[in-house]
Amino acid sequence: MRVWRQGLVIVALAGAAPAGAAPHDAPFAVTIDVDVGHDEGPVAQEWRFFGADEPNYATMKDGRTTLATLGALAPDRVYFRAHNLLTSGDGTPALKWGSTGVYREDAQGRPVYDWTIVDRIFDTYRARGVKPYVELGFMPEAMSTKPRPYQHDWRPGSGELRTGWAYPPRDYARWEELIHQWVRHCVERYGRSEVASWYFETWNEANLPQYYWGGTREEFFRLHDAAVRGVRRALPEARVGGPDSAGAGDDFLAAFMAHARAAGTPTDFLSFHAKGQPKVIEGAGGSHVRMGLNTHLKAADDEFAAIAADPVFRTKPIVIGESDPEGCAACQGPANAYRNGTMYSSYTAASFPRLRALAQRRGLTLEGVLTWAFEFEDQAPFAGFRQLTSGGIDLPVINTFKLFAKMGGRYVSARSDHQVPLDSALNDGVRGGADVGTVATRDGTRVAVMVWHYHDDDVAGPAAAVRLRLRDLPRAYAGGATLTQYRIDEGHANSFAAWQKMGSPLAPSDAQRSALKRAAALDPIAPAERLAVRRGAGEIAFTLPRQGVSLLVLTPARASDDAR
Repeated sequence: MRVWRQGLVIVALAGAAPAGAAPHDAPFAVTIDVDVGHDEGPVAQEWRFFGADEPNYATMKDGRTTLATLGALAPDRVYFRAHNLLTSGDGTPALKWGSTGVYREDAQGRPVYDWTIVDRIFDTYRARGVKPYVELGFMPEAMSTKPRPYQHDWRPGSGELRTGWAYPPRDYARWEELIHQWVRHCVERYGRSEVASWYFETWNEANLPQYYWGGTREEFFRLHDAAVRGVRRALPEARVGGPDSAGAGDDFLAAFMAHARAAGTPTDFLSFHAKGQPKVIEGAGGSHVRMGLNTHLKAADDEFAAIAADPVFRTKPIVIGESDPEGCAACQGPANAYRNGTMYSSYTAASFPRLRALAQRRGLTLEGVLTWAFEFEDQAPFAGFRQLTSGGIDLPVINTFKLFAKMGGRYVSARSDHQVPLDSALNDGVRGGADVGTVATRDGTRVAVMVWHYHDDDVAGPAAAVRLRLRDLPRAYAGGATLTQYRIDEGHANSFAAWQKMGSPLAPSDAQRSALKRAAALDPIAPAERLAVRRGAGEIAFTLPRQGVSLLVLTPARASDDAR
């Protein structure tokens, strides 16, 4: 439907009703204003970073498929971080475990290097347009100060995680030489300029001694310094940083910066982790998951504050090396029930712009936000892990990244009268009214507007009746516009909902898998619409269900017609 009014065109776009919403839950009105002429800076595409505990999944069938999907989002600009790249073993993966067997010692105690497995992992990345974000860890068995037991027996809910792989080296010179030899080998295999485009950091969350580090803080700093020396000896221009510490409200990051400054350790970027904390809420009507967006944002902002307070390091680029709704991708359970469906996709859409806004408010450069989610090979369908795909089938959350990938160029002004203010989200999350937020970009004459409808509580609620007003569109729109809308919700780009409608089969047939892949696809929700534009302005009306994420893409009609 089109309605002419004061030179604007209103286009009503259909939207699915929110899952579980009662007929009397009438949509609430939302107004969004986008000023395409108001430039708000370049789009850095911070979302281009991903990672996983289990490095060997990358070379397996569904791992290869998932990497190909990620690499296609932004070829040669997507990065992948993995634990266990230096861990001893034959490459057999398990939950929170992997190995490459790069280092052992012969009978005379001389180092023996074997790059076969780690080469296979990095080759798999590069063949699919993905670059390594190299985590220098963990400790090879022959080098560990406490090698027995070596492989952990952790499993969801039980087992010891910190075993021989987590301890300092018995010889820091051998550790440095291992790193040197590995980086030198990578330069020979992939080329100097290629390896110089990677990120190198040491270890993982060394400020959590109960999990990932069996030494002291000072021993970690020594480990890091030796690793950086090894990298830079092989490639002086390599990009090195760290410490990829957990955002735990401690002084670890500040101490790391002080140490690096005093020791003169090269530091090209800073990295830390930030996580949320969902929980199960019991009520008269049953239980539901409540997300912890505020916990996630506070963890990030605490670390931003530490960096901003440092006169030397405040200018360094920052990568949030793990940024997730909670802290254990391999754990299952009721509080993690958000993962398969649209709660995860809408949370992702709502959190990324706020992380960027928190960094900007402190005058910092946020270069990357790394999602610690990948895939878990040969598990039951939709098993409840924090992952991007299940059995080679895209989950709703990965489609949010596909929407992000369609946004480039420059940010432009976008304001919603129902977007929860930054400080309210930081302090309290989204516990009252729903968060209907927006971000918009302009890339040449192409305009993209993302709108999300998020709430911390995973319960049904009314849809948003959105009135999107655009102004100062480029002159190329004088002949009109073509509008395409993409959507992630209960009925669009949602393999999990389709699987549930099938009866949740544990072994989907070929026909069912094909249907699930079709349901997962991020396709336009309707044919492209030809719009009239008057005096550089236009107006669009559409309904966005709770937990829905939409991307509206406008191009000049003449350009679209010429392309056809």
